[in-house]
Amino acid sequence: MADAAPAPAAQPQVQTPAQTPLKKGSLVRVNKAAYSGSLEASASEAQLPAYLVDGPGEILAIKGDYAQLRWRRPVPDVWLRLDQLEAFGN
Repeated sequence: MADAAPAPAAQPQVQTPAQTPLKKGSLVRVNKAAYSGSLEASASEAQLPAYLVDGPGEILAIKGDYAQLRWRRPVPDVWLRLDQLEAFGN
């Protein structure tokens, strides 16, 4: 048998009180820094609409790393990555 290097230990993710888990029904807004330069940003208009950053948007569904968002405006629902979102009110 070949010498197998031990697998690195998984680092537990410590959740701080400011990082509440996002789930269906959560109110969120887009983190502009995380959104800028992303694939989603390159597929959209260059100017980010203010309502995305101002919030709140509501998470309707979560599939994998993406959340479906609905805004309190007459605009279509959008899918964005969870790491581009932050809880509204933070």
